[in-house]
Amino acid sequence: MFDLPTDLPADLAPLSWLIGVWEGTGVIEYGTPDHRFSGEFAQRVSFSHDGGDHLNYTSHAWLRGDAGGDDTPLVAETGYWRLSRPATDADAGPALLPPLAPRVRRTVDDVESLRNAEGGFDIEAVLVHSDGVSELYLGRIRGPRIDIATDAVVRSAGAKDYSAATRMYGLVDAHLLWAWDIAALGGELASHASARLARVE
Repeated sequence: MFDLPTDLPADLAPLSWLIGVWEGTGVIEYGTPDHRFSGEFAQRVSFSHDGGDHLNYTSHAWLRGDAGGDDTPLVAETGYWRLSRPATDADAGPALLPPLAPRVRRTVDDVESLRNAEGGFDIEAVLVHSDGVSELYLGRIRGPRIDIATDAVVRSAGAKDYSAATRMYGLVDAHLLWAWDIAALGGELASHASARLARVE
């Protein structure tokens, strides 16, 4: 049984089922013109909030070693998830600039006005990978399902080729299931990894 925090900002209500620490395993299966990648990994994902209108996100994963061999750390991620809405004078930013108007506590009615034509909400996620890749995802959440796709990918000069991605998240039988498709290392957009995680905190 999971109890939702009672102090959540209204903007986080549609995303609230993600909050917590999740652990589990998944599989990698991705091919490029030059190589085929496959294996099983363990993962720990955290969605938390700090009172703002966004969720904080972190992910760490390890490729499992063969028969007692050492695990191999995989790329870690950190980022922020939120409902898509225009910034107002009551919002802080950009950078460390304070709001230009008094902060107004947003209500359930304010959030309901953001519903899209499909009955869900448009969302955005900004994710930074430990290997020099940054992604801006746009997509939708409808109940316990999220579908997002990259709108922009930025890579440092030393990062490996990575040009696009889509992700799907869903809450099924109290588990967080996700699937991630990528276009990387000269390969086309294709299935890359998926996992099943259980809430541990």
